[in-house]
Amino acid sequence: MLIGHRGLAGLAPENTLASFRTAAAHGLAMVEFDVRLSRDGVPLVFHDDTLERTTSGTGPVAERNWAEIAGLDAGSWFAPAFAGECVPSLEQVLGLCLDLGLGINLEIKPDEGREAETAEAALALALRLWPESVSAPVISSFETICLDVARRVAPHWPRALLAEALPDDWREQATRLEASALHLDHRTLDADVVTGIMAAGLPARAYTVNDPARARILGHWGVAAVFADFPHSS
Repeated sequence: MLIGHRGLAGLAPENTLASFRTAAAHGLAMVEFDVRLSRDGVPLVFHDDTLERTTSGTGPVAERNWAEIAGLDAGSWFAPAFAGECVPSLEQVLGLCLDLGLGINLEIKPDEGREAETAEAALALALRLWPESVSAPVISSFETICLDVARRVAPHWPRALLAEALPDDWREQATRLEASALHLDHRTLDADVVTGIMAAGLPARAYTVNDPARARILGHWGVAAVFADFPHSS
């Protein structure tokens, strides 16, 4: 399975509505995106701690109110055709993904010290907007505090333990969090690691895989899905 990374970040500015529309247009069934909070506590879809790489703004996201962030240009850095594309709120992205029929992996990406606050705000909104009749979002995070919150407030939604490399205590973490999958950097994987994860009854998903040949190798090892910036056959 191919999961679009930040929408489909190789073909449109990442984590924008254009990127999710592009993923759907290329036939993807699922996308991944990042959620963090503005200074005034609005859940928004954005990856970096700071604004300058992908918007016309500067400085930490956490020091800007949502009204300021919403007015920034988040598309021109990628290509002139995307000028005026905005940083979307989580509410906007959830609504669009529902309209497009896209499954989602919601990665909670908090600023330091706002782990529980970010998870609680994002999940409260998602629980209110996401219909029970639609496949539940996968909730992932590098921060186990966020997954603890997800286990408490959305216990029926699947949780994925997210890490660069497989932690030594991954079995204990997965058991405590009642994780349904592990999401790992593909460069840290080999056949033995994948086999060990599968033997524990968990699927392994790999990020970010933009080489179709590498995706085929990972699939041969048993990796269940890959996150990618470009459409390709896994």
